This record gives sequence, C-alpha cells and structure tokens, in this order.
Amino acid sequence: MIEGQEDVTWDDWRRLAQNSIDLGFHALFRSDHYLSVDEAPGRGSLDAWSTIAALGAVTDSLRLGTLVSPATFRHPSVLAKMVVTADRISGGRVELGIGAGWLESEHRTYGFPFPPLGMRLDRLAEQLRIIRASWGAGPFSFHGDHWSVEELDALPKPVQQPCPLILGGMGGARSVAIAAELASEYNVFHTSPDQARAIRARLDEACHRIGRDPSTLRFSLMDGFLIGETPGEVEARALELEAWRGKPIDIDELRATWLVGSPAEITGRLGEYRDAGIERVMLQHHLIDDTEALRLFAEQVADRL
Repeated sequence: MIEGQEDVTWDDWRRLAQNSIDLGFHALFRSDHYLSVDEAPGRGSLDAWSTIAALGAVTDSLRLGTLVSPATFRHPSVLAKMVVTADRISGGRVELGIGAGWLESEHRTYGFPFPPLGMRLDRLAEQLRIIRASWGAGPFSFHGDHWSVEELDALPKPVQQPCPLILGGMGGARSVAIAAELASEYNVFHTSPDQARAIRARLDEACHRIGRDPSTLRFSLMDGFLIGETPGEVEARALELEAWRGKPIDIDELRATWLVGSPAEITGRLGEYRDAGIERVMLQHHLIDDTEALRLFAEQVADRL
C-alpha cells in the first residue's frame, strides 16, 4: 500500500496507480491536504476525493482511500456523499480514512475552523455517527452539538456494506474510544513497535468496555520508508528526500519510527510490527518518481511476508 504526498499531478496519480497494480500492491491511499505539510512554498494538492473518484474510473482492482480526511474540512453529509460516489464509480473499492485535523496553518489559509483538540474530537465523533447512519438503510435524524440532519435517507448507498471506516490517531484515550465504538480500523503513523503494542492494548481494552470483539477492529500503520540494497543506496535516497523536503534528515533518528535499511532489515522490522499487533502497513512514498524503491519493496519485502 502506498500513500502519496502533496504536489502530485493527475498524470502522477495515474502513473502511481498503474505502478501499484503492476507491482502487486493492494491499495493506493492519499493524504487529504490542501497545503504542503512540509510548508514548502509553491506546492499544492489536488482535491483528495475528486482524485479518488477519478482513479476509481480508470482502475479496476486497486483499493482507494484517504489517510486521512480531516473532519474539519467538510460537512459529514457532503463527505458521506463523496465517499459513496467514489465507491459507486470504483465498484466498491473505496475506504474512508478520517481524523480530527491537525495542520492549523492550512485551516487558517483556507478558512476552515480549527477549534481546540477536544472540540475537534467531538466533531469527529458526530461526523462518524452521521456518516455511518447515512450509509445504512432507511431515514434517520441526528441532533448533535455541531451537526444535525433531519429524516435523512441518503441515496444511493455505498456498494460495500459496510463501507470501511479508518480512524487515524496516535493512541490517545478519546480517539481510541471513538474507534472502538465507530470505526472498522485504527491507523497510527510513524510509531515504534513498542508504541504500537501499547496502543493495541488500549484498543483491546476500549473494545472490551463496550462489548466489542477486539479482533473486529483492525490495527494499521502508515509509515515512511527508505530502502536500498546497500547502505549507499539508502543514504542516496535519504539525500533525495532531504532535497525534496528542504530540511536536514538524520537517518539514525528516522530508524526509530520509519522503515529504513535493506530489504532484509525492513522485513525484520515489519515482523516486529506484526508481533506488536499491526495488521497492515501503508507506505508513505515521498519520492514519487522513484519506481525502483517500490519495485525493491514489492519484490524483496512484500513477497516474503
């Protein structure tokens, strides 16, 4: 699985999708940002859900989704409708990743409200309840502190029943509780195996508190990667990433939370994550023109897992 970053053109997305298919990756997820998260001037982004709907029309096997759509960007009814549209276009291959939102400068620039974290989590929970009910059978009403709908029967429904809902977070008590109640998957990013193990335990506890089988809440990781058959290749890719980011990179620091090293080293690291409870991994592919890195991962890591 590959997660694309900002400043990616439509031609880039089509090429990334075809490379994903050719190399045997299961899914292509993209970020949902309008500004560069590295705050690099001159970089923008195509709208996430418009891109996903378009990719759904030009692919026939790849799963597609966001990691993650901020609950601050869109009314829940609008987001639910966008996901259904993309799911219908793709024939049932779409997953909604959603989170509370975090990039304050992006919200300020585009005019999106950016309340304190507690309120953003309240809004997120209400969004999930409305989205789930919108995808279900029959009309429903919801009156919350932030969103309300009245006798809504949102048609059409998604192809998938249920449509996957991925909640992005970092293992905080509130987001874990929301995931246990409302999500099908919980996704963390740039997290060590030890941190992942602790979060999996908190997810299990939250599920038990509400009578949910913890095995029904999938646990996944979004992570950056630097791969090479030799240390020199890893260092070369690190220098490319450093140039793209416009800021220094310490490979040794990245090793704490990224997948860094030879195929054998990364395979071993993924085994640590598997033992910690991670069930699938989404790769952040920052260097979008580096197809060889994807090929090396697909042929010498993914095929051995």
